[in-house]
Amino acid sequence: MDWLTNFKLPIGPWAKTAVNWLTSNGKEMFDLLKVVLQAGIDAILFVLQGPFSSEQGEYAYALVMIALITLLSWYLRRSVGVAVFTLLGLLLIVNQGYWQETTETLALVLAATAVSMAVGIPLGIAAARRPLFYAFLRPVLDLMQTIPTFVYLIPALILFGLGMVPGLIATVIFAIPAPIRLTRLGIISTPESLVEAAQAFGGTPAQVLRKVELPFATPQIMAGLTQTIMLSLSMVVIAALVGAKGLGVPVVRALNTVNISMGFEAGLCIVVLAIILDRLFRSSDEGEGA
Repeated sequence: MDWLTNFKLPIGPWAKTAVNWLTSNGKEMFDLLKVVLQAGIDAILFVLQGPFSSEQGEYAYALVMIALITLLSWYLRRSVGVAVFTLLGLLLIVNQGYWQETTETLALVLAATAVSMAVGIPLGIAAARRPLFYAFLRPVLDLMQTIPTFVYLIPALILFGLGMVPGLIATVIFAIPAPIRLTRLGIISTPESLVEAAQAFGGTPAQVLRKVELPFATPQIMAGLTQTIMLSLSMVVIAALVGAKGLGVPVVRALNTVNISMGFEAGLCIVVLAIILDRLFRSSDEGEGA
């Protein structure tokens, strides 16, 4: 077996060379991307946290945001149970003293979800229309879903530095296969008879996509949205390891200090936030209730 081990493929050095090349030749591009992504996160945080610097102002604004989110939950779901759970869950988070961390986590999740859906839906449509493209894309998606997260945290940290952006990039890499796969599944599941009828009435490919395939695929796309949100939330703790703020920070701190109380409190806040987001964005055919 010596011949097999003596001629080791330099996969690690190749990866290092690629990252070094990106660092040397793409610094301006990555700096611009970091600024754009950080600006998006900051904008979401400004809406969620408000411009107040005093504790009283932050507390009052938190109550206003809780009221607005509760009203939004009622508007989207038309369910008293969902609205009540949203209200009580967010009040519990404030009661435990984790409102600021929750808004930071929510900003990261919303930003990662927006990027994942903005990129994932067009790629899913292209994969449905081009089988050869999906044949190339499929192993890449498998790699993104199975490779340990810490592996691509290293180049993300090198390229973007500490902060929310590398956590966002790692979250997008982990979550984006869901909207791609589910969008493709929804498009290819459209009955052929519907597509042929639209084409018989003179529909262009763009019109068939917009008026037939996308409406039929909407439940699958919404399922991809909820999956993306849940996958993004599962990255909260890992993102904290590269400087991302949010509920992952007290979890990591509790792990380092063996603080059971802090870990359970922060973990419960993550669970409450996950349930609220799932109830808000789940497809209507999955049922209601908190």
